[in-house]
Amino acid sequence: MNTKKLAASLLFYSLSALGISMTIKAGVGVSSFNALNVTLASAFIIKAGTVTTIINLLFLLLCWIIEGNQVNARVKRQEYLVMGSSLLFFGYLINGFVYTLFAPVQLTSYSLRLLCFVLGTTISGIGTGQVLRLHLLKFPIEHFCQLIAQKSRWSFKQLRYGIDFVCIALAFIVATGLALPLVIREGTIISFFLLSGAIAWSKERNLIVIKGGSKKIPAQRIEKENR
Repeated sequence: MNTKKLAASLLFYSLSALGISMTIKAGVGVSSFNALNVTLASAFIIKAGTVTTIINLLFLLLCWIIEGNQVNARVKRQEYLVMGSSLLFFGYLINGFVYTLFAPVQLTSYSLRLLCFVLGTTISGIGTGQVLRLHLLKFPIEHFCQLIAQKSRWSFKQLRYGIDFVCIALAFIVATGLALPLVIREGTIISFFLLSGAIAWSKERNLIVIKGGSKKIPAQRIEKENR
């Protein structure tokens, strides 16, 4: 495994965690997946980063089960272990940013909260795009959708939007059922358009140069892993 690519991937993982944390701090809504994470965190009185890690690890486990009867899955054991460790790191960073670093920060006006959300979404998209470009660490949900798409009549895009819909529906049901704050707001709509654009812009650009890296991955192949 290329250690330089791994270090760069973890750096951009951290950038994505920072962006997500900013969107949570803004308090004007979050993306569909994070809407479920934040809602469940409120329901069970645990941290959002912890819920994010748990759900991502569940999807990673599903991916391993799907690939478990394949020879190449055993060869990829190290890759799965690295991805699992990276997800723990990812959730830890979100908790650190949201509940420690940003805790004393007060966004006193709606315009500041909206600006924080837009910046956070952009930063998250840039970090995600670079992780996809480096093509070393995978995002479990996207990887799961790819595996299912290869074995079914549903496309990757249909499956990914389906998961988004389920996340929003579950977040709404839990929030209304337990009288929790609803995090599906204007920010959810903004992120739907802005996040994809930021990812698309980032994954086509080498924001960090890695000497001795592997060959460039075709854009068509990376496009399928868009969040």
